[in-house]
Amino acid sequence: MPQYEPSLETGLTPEEVKQRVAAGQQNDPLPPLTRSIKQIFRDNLVTLFNLINVLLGALVLVTGSYKNLLFLGVVVVNTAIGIFQEIRSKRQVDKLALLSESKSRIRRAGKIAAHPQEDIVQDDILEIGRGDQLPVDALIRQTAGLEVDESQITGESTPIIKTTGETLTSGSVILAGRAAVQATTVGHGSFVKQLAHSAKQKRRTASQLLTIINRIIKALTFAIIPLGVALFVSSMMRGQDLNRAILGTVASMVGMIPEGLVLLTSVALAAGALTLGRRHVLVRELPAIEALARVDVLCLDKTGTITSGQLQLDRVEPWAETNLEATQTILAQLVAATGDDNETAQAIQQALGTPTVTATTVLPFSSGRKWSGAIWDKQAYVMGAPEFIFDQVPADLQARIHTLAGQGYRVLVLAAAKALTTPRPTAPRALGLILITDELRPRAKDTFSFFANQDVALKVISGDNPVTVASIAQRAEIAGAERLVDMSQVGETPDYGQLVRDYTVFGRVTPQQKEQLIKAYQAAGHTVAMTGDGVNDLLALRQADCSIAMASGSEATKSLADFVLVDSNFDAMINVLNEGRRVINNVERVASLFLIKTMYSVVLTLIFIFMSRSYPFEPIQLTPISSLMVGIPTFFLALQPNYARIADRFMKQVMEIAAPAAVCVVGYILVVMALGTQFQLSFATTSTLSVLMTGLISLNALLMVARPLNRFKIGLVVAMAALFAIIFLFFGPIFSLVNLLNWRLALIYLPLMVSVEPIFLLVQDILGRRILSRIRWR
Repeated sequence: MPQYEPSLETGLTPEEVKQRVAAGQQNDPLPPLTRSIKQIFRDNLVTLFNLINVLLGALVLVTGSYKNLLFLGVVVVNTAIGIFQEIRSKRQVDKLALLSESKSRIRRAGKIAAHPQEDIVQDDILEIGRGDQLPVDALIRQTAGLEVDESQITGESTPIIKTTGETLTSGSVILAGRAAVQATTVGHGSFVKQLAHSAKQKRRTASQLLTIINRIIKALTFAIIPLGVALFVSSMMRGQDLNRAILGTVASMVGMIPEGLVLLTSVALAAGALTLGRRHVLVRELPAIEALARVDVLCLDKTGTITSGQLQLDRVEPWAETNLEATQTILAQLVAATGDDNETAQAIQQALGTPTVTATTVLPFSSGRKWSGAIWDKQAYVMGAPEFIFDQVPADLQARIHTLAGQGYRVLVLAAAKALTTPRPTAPRALGLILITDELRPRAKDTFSFFANQDVALKVISGDNPVTVASIAQRAEIAGAERLVDMSQVGETPDYGQLVRDYTVFGRVTPQQKEQLIKAYQAAGHTVAMTGDGVNDLLALRQADCSIAMASGSEATKSLADFVLVDSNFDAMINVLNEGRRVINNVERVASLFLIKTMYSVVLTLIFIFMSRSYPFEPIQLTPISSLMVGIPTFFLALQPNYARIADRFMKQVMEIAAPAAVCVVGYILVVMALGTQFQLSFATTSTLSVLMTGLISLNALLMVARPLNRFKIGLVVAMAALFAIIFLFFGPIFSLVNLLNWRLALIYLPLMVSVEPIFLLVQDILGRRILSRIRWR
């Protein structure tokens, strides 16, 4: 029990609030969704590959060949771009997070005002209601009835009934009812210190793309240093000059590091979050962009997605001998007694008003129970879904409900009962039907048509009457809307696998059934996204591969969603899907360019450990290739529109393009080495020819990656080829390249240049497409 109990009417005074702030009895702010500036700098600067690059730079300094330090400039630029892009993304995400953050209703000095959760002090009086997630430990000071989900604490999602005098644990979600509670423990002492992440019982799986890339990097981490050391020792044992051995070793190790690959993926995801932020979509987890891009089943709730969510009471139809005016009066009194503030209750209050009524027992609306009730003047009344109020809905009543539902009405029943028992009231007797209307969202048809064209199957999962839901889904032109099922009639242990195969519209769905339907789609091999805005969606959102919440939805829903639509505009989902597909498709496409250099560097290192000749490159000579054939073009290609469905082609692209290109590079360099021995060419000449052939093969790979070609892509490839030629013609000495304008050398390199394209295409077709791409790489 708290030592001090402020008045429920006034709450704490300003002076009492100041005293508690001074004493440190204040709540903690929500943990940020993004990393701090300091963490961004640290994580981008302090990496294993950066450490290796610095050590390699120190070795180059020993040789005195300072121009060979240029590779460090590329590393610095890459790191700076990564930091800059992530900070830009962070600022956009933080701004949106602030806009979408829910506030707590606190009573102080007799007035209720909304405050951010860090303003809560010990002993504050908070007003809480359905959909709220409690930011502090608290004592219930007053309630007519409260249902709470403590699953993040107990692991059980069964609602718990709480009454006045009982305690609530921070992180609990209010499923039904309203209450005035007193904050008993705030800040570090509360049960859930990090509220924003408390609802995530299971973490989402990491980005598949980043997982594959990290595996590659992990393998390279174990290979780079041993191979580099072996090459250096081998060079020294053959009596090579120390400087030449160092430069060859550094060139081989720099070539093996795919420094831009991780940068490209993280920057692309951060840029995606920035782009979505500008469209008022808050991205809470970057890998979720990839998850949504892979989605092939999108589960929708009717309200707020298909319809606008602006409910209106159309009319009340009295049933049997009941008088219309008396029915409307009882309905208005029932809504007032329960204190519900959901959309349905608000629509009824707006139409019928809020009379004063003193109820002896109250059972607020619950998504699991699907009805609310109260007792006054020794009579119990209930309102809700007919299927959950009656054990068997009377045939004549059922027929009328079916007719009205077919017209698109949301139909609830008002009934008198002997007692408020659960899960169903005792001996209910229908007094009237409540007809609620909702309108289609203005662009709903266009949005759903877009998803259908993108091979995303739409499924409607709602707590409403399935006939009503199907009628609205048909008006929205959702494919298969005529295949509907009433989930209240499927029994305790239905075959969910069969249900998801047979039906598109699911009505009268409980929160637990929503979760099971999501699991069934996942078990069938689908990647599932779920949209929701209420506490009835919590279990399903938690289970889905990707979850989307409306900013107008409950605080608990927003706290666990991967995306929050800040304007509560479902049309923004088109942008989310497109951005995710663009990012992932482009990264999968261009990643193979980064791995060409890695592959041929590893193979060449292994070969030259056992050859008598020096490693064919110096570090400076790799700069034109890594910049013009990889770095610059991939930056532009990664920004191109590419909205095709994700095909998981990462390894396929690598095997079809990168592996054949690397084989060709190794082959041509060995040919150049043989010609060098035959014609007694200097190291400078053979290394220049090696750079030329490597660049031409990389150019062919770039051309293949850029397909399908358009004017921009053709211009990009031509510009890179022209810059590569300019380097050879005018800036050769800077990059340790000899002048090739020599007819004797031309007799060697011109035939090789002419042969590059047909040889590359042949190797790519035989080795890449027919052999390597058919292997199931993991």
